[in-house]
Amino acid sequence: MTSSSATPLAVQPPPLRPGDIVRIIAPSGPFDRTLVWRGMGFLSERYRVRFEPGLFSSQGFLAGSDARRRAELETAIADPDTRAILTARGGYGLTRFIHDVDLSGLRKAPKWVVGFSDITALHVELARAGVQSIHGANVAGLGRGDARGRQLWVDTLEGRTTAASYSKLQCWGAGVATGPLLGGNLTMLSTCSAAGRLQIPQGSVLFIEDVAEAPYRIDRMLSSLETSGTLARCCAFIVGTMTDCPPGSHGVSVESVLRERLGHLHVPILAGLQAGHSLPNVPLVLGQRCTVDADTGRFTMGS
Repeated sequence: MTSSSATPLAVQPPPLRPGDIVRIIAPSGPFDRTLVWRGMGFLSERYRVRFEPGLFSSQGFLAGSDARRRAELETAIADPDTRAILTARGGYGLTRFIHDVDLSGLRKAPKWVVGFSDITALHVELARAGVQSIHGANVAGLGRGDARGRQLWVDTLEGRTTAASYSKLQCWGAGVATGPLLGGNLTMLSTCSAAGRLQIPQGSVLFIEDVAEAPYRIDRMLSSLETSGTLARCCAFIVGTMTDCPPGSHGVSVESVLRERLGHLHVPILAGLQAGHSLPNVPLVLGQRCTVDADTGRFTMGS
């Protein structure tokens, strides 16, 4: 089975170049300062790093007040010299205000936005605005020093990987499908769907990953997305890392839940992509056309 989507593609920001200004923001939770400083050190070897004085704020499980975090994001969007907006960390709190932030400026003057986990909420809003973004390591993640992950990150942001391909993935469903890549953290996708913010066009390829979730919770989130009609609009699925998601008391694994809930949709499914809460965290260009070949186990972006 082969399928292809004609869904219009989102606007793609221009590639980064050495010497460009990148702006660090913390729109979600507080972070490990040592890791972020290390990440900034890596970035400063190639780019000019900027951040607001309040970046290191902490207020419970948030990186400062809603007003501070929102203003920081809006400043980064409005700054004409900034070429990429990089999140310090995920965590919690972005859904408090992201639905009310005007992202139209990023469609008029596109710049890359990079992050994952809680930052999925921002990716969802960027998809609504018609702008491509990158599901990939945040600054704290870059601070962990994973050489391969760092190189993949730079190659993606600088446009060197026009058709990145990953092979030998697990094939859970046969067939080949092509469409725009969307998705992110499953918990956040479910949350955004419940809030009426998630828009998955017909013929999309959906990527999902998660961390520290019980199998029954994964099942509940998939049920929610299926009931909303989201899963039925997808032409294929990519399953990333499901980190620290052990079998529950009934011995049911997350893999078995995913295989069952996605398998009955009879579309191509690939699993085992090292993207999510893992090292390396393979960067994915959301909104870009991709191909899922579940006959050979190959996933290709930019196809």
